Amino acid sequence: MGIFSSINIAASGLSAQRTRLDVISNNIANVDTTRTPEGGPFRRSRVIFRPKVQEPYWRSPFLPEKMDNGLGKGVRIVEIDKDLDGDPRLVYDPTHPDSIKTGPQKGYVEMPNVNIVEEMVDMISASRSYEANVAVVNGSKAMFMKALEIGR
Repeated sequence: MGIFSSINIAASGLSAQRTRLDVISNNIANVDTTRTPEGGPFRRSRVIFRPKVQEPYWRSPFLPEKMDNGLGKGVRIVEIDKDLDGDPRLVYDPTHPDSIKTGPQKGYVEMPNVNIVEEMVDMISASRSYEANVAVVNGSKAMFMKALEIGR
């Protein structure tokens, strides 16, 4: 394992969790958006993660091949997906400009499928994951500094 593998893994996690926090913030900001350019109410977004695949990298000629486990793989974002499965919430408000005008749901407004409690739980999870990755970077840095002190 290379000296910077742990930092590479943590850096990919930091980037992924930052994007996840941005998407969660966008969901919370649009909790009352009833009209979008695509038509209809806002739809909740989700971030889909996958592990990184092995990529070609520079290998040190001084490290025996048996001891080289490759670069830290980490995580990558595959896509930011719209949650089209969840039905929009119906709220009765006949004075709203986007209320349904005819039919059995007359007077109801289709609201986004964003659940604030679920978004807050996701936000706490993402921020804890971010903090854990920062702890890995700081721990790696401390180990590198101790290794440099031993070399003196």
